[in-house]
Amino acid sequence: MATKEKQQKKKKGRSVQDLIGVKTFTKYGLATNKGELLFYLVSPTNISVLSHMNIEIKIRHLMMVLSAVPDIEITCTDSSECFDDNKSYLRERLSQEHNPKVRKIIKKDIDFLDHIQMEMATARQFLFIARLKNTKDKQTFDAANRIEKVISEQGFETHRMNKNEIKRFLALYFEASMNGEQMPDTDGEQFFEVDADDEKED
Repeated sequence: MATKEKQQKKKKGRSVQDLIGVKTFTKYGLATNKGELLFYLVSPTNISVLSHMNIEIKIRHLMMVLSAVPDIEITCTDSSECFDDNKSYLRERLSQEHNPKVRKIIKKDIDFLDHIQMEMATARQFLFIARLKNTKDKQTFDAANRIEKVISEQGFETHRMNKNEIKRFLALYFEASMNGEQMPDTDGEQFFEVDADDEKED
């Protein structure tokens, strides 16, 4: 019976962090259950204005990066919050609503979301993600710089993302907020204050 209670407590105690496999932020990136992730933000290139030859050169450069860092992963996401769910909800409300005044307001809301999404979410952000396993601090530092150098040498404008940038990316990826960099590292820490007297007692 005691074992069953322990198992139930263990299940209840699992956090969102456990479920998605994220442990904590590190000096260089993000620690997960499957290694440390280093994130590199790459400025996109508008290939619609490039010649066929220049596009081939870009592809060749990307192949060089993948050859030099074969385990690197590539992610493409919206650069800001997506409003598709909100618009779907409003369209459904519009189809059910019979009051012309309310319908007019709903249409204005849909137009407003279309407008801000056009301004904010049409751009994409591209990330190279490197996964390191069982590396010490100095090894991680060397690997982080080497990977950034490899990407830059192939003509990609890039930089390794800092903690605030990673937090914003995760918030957009999990559709939580477009202000992820303002989220606390630990949920609820902004409401917890330790008095100086309490610290002395410890």
